[in-house]
Amino acid sequence: MNPNTEDDFCNFERKNSMGLVYADVELINLADETLAEDGYLPIEQVRKTMLNVMADSGAIRLAINENTRKTLGLRVRQAMDITLADGSRRTLNVAGPIRLKFKQRECITDAFILPGNEEALLGAVPMELMDLAIMPAQNKLDYNPSHPDGPLFSLK
Repeated sequence: MNPNTEDDFCNFERKNSMGLVYADVELINLADETLAEDGYLPIEQVRKTMLNVMADSGAIRLAINENTRKTLGLRVRQAMDITLADGSRRTLNVAGPIRLKFKQRECITDAFILPGNEEALLGAVPMELMDLAIMPAQNKLDYNPSHPDGPLFSLK
């Protein structure tokens, strides 16, 4: 798998202004966690990290950079074609599995792998899985106000 690795890949400027919302999340290598639960790996060896991610409802999935992938020891599972906000196309690796935590909510996901040290993005699917909402007026990510006590899913 040979994804594009341009230095100017996303070129996001980090600022905390209206329209850009950031949140702290924890990422855990789910394979490590499973090995620890089964007694094959000491719990203190489960690889995990905290990240400050940009909540981006226009992105579909979680996107982390190559440095974070290496820190977590995630395996590349496949490569997928993606479209950037400017309409350009790229091929990115996808790695996982990841347990993603925000406050007291969590989901299991994988992640697109951005080159180098690009900014991490929290996309729509993991936000939906944890029933989170971007609150533009407060410039924050939080629990869906309609379900503050926990996610509510529909199977209709």
